[in-house]
Amino acid sequence: MKDEINIISWREACLNRSIKFTLITGVLLVLAILIVLPTFFDFIEKRQGIVLNDVILQLLPISNLSVPIFVIIWGMVLLILTRAFRNPFLMILFIWCFLFLTLSRMLTISLVPLEAPKNLILLKDPLSNQFYHGIFITKDLFYSGHTSTMFLIFLCLRRKLDKIVALFSTFAIGIMVLIQHVHYTIDVLVAPLGAFLVYKLAKIIVDKAFDKLIIDK
Repeated sequence: MKDEINIISWREACLNRSIKFTLITGVLLVLAILIVLPTFFDFIEKRQGIVLNDVILQLLPISNLSVPIFVIIWGMVLLILTRAFRNPFLMILFIWCFLFLTLSRMLTISLVPLEAPKNLILLKDPLSNQFYHGIFITKDLFYSGHTSTMFLIFLCLRRKLDKIVALFSTFAIGIMVLIQHVHYTIDVLVAPLGAFLVYKLAKIIVDKAFDKLIIDK
C-alpha cells in the first residue's frame, strides 16, 4: 500500500470523494485553530503558573540561538512542504498531524500552567512573531512545539536522507531551546512522545481516506 500511495497523483486524489473531504476538512479545521490561537495564547500569558526547579536547565549555558533555531525550523518546514506538494498523501497527513499536534498542545498547556524558566532569552522568529502581532509568547511550555514539530516532520518524511536530517534537527532544536531557556527539560523530553501519538492518530484517518482509492485501483 505504501508504494501505491506514493504514486497517486493530485488529480487522482482530488477526484476521490473521501480524500477530497479529508483534505478540505483538515484545511478548514487548521484555519479555525489558527484563528483561535492568538486568543488562547493571550489567555495563557495572563494566568499564573508554576516555576519548575529544573536542575538540568541550571547546568546549561545561556545563549541567544534565535537565528539557528529560526533557520532549522523553517528550513525543515520548507523541506516537508516541498515533498508534500508532490505527494497528496504526505500533504494531507501533515495537515492532520499539525492539527492534532496543535490541539494536543493546547490541551497540555491548559492542564499544566507553567511560568517561563528563569533567565529566558526571548526567541525571535520574524515569521511567527508577525502572526502574534509582535507579542512574544513565553508560557506555551508543556510540551515543546518546536521539538515536537521537528520530530513530527521526521515521522512524516519518507526518504532516508530526509529522515536523518529531520532527526538531527529534532535533537538540535531540543538542545538549543534549552540553552536559550525558552523551555524546561520536561517540555523537550515529552515532545517526541506527543508527536508520535498525534502522528499515529492522523495516519489512521488519512489511511482510511486513501484505502478506497487503493482498492479501486
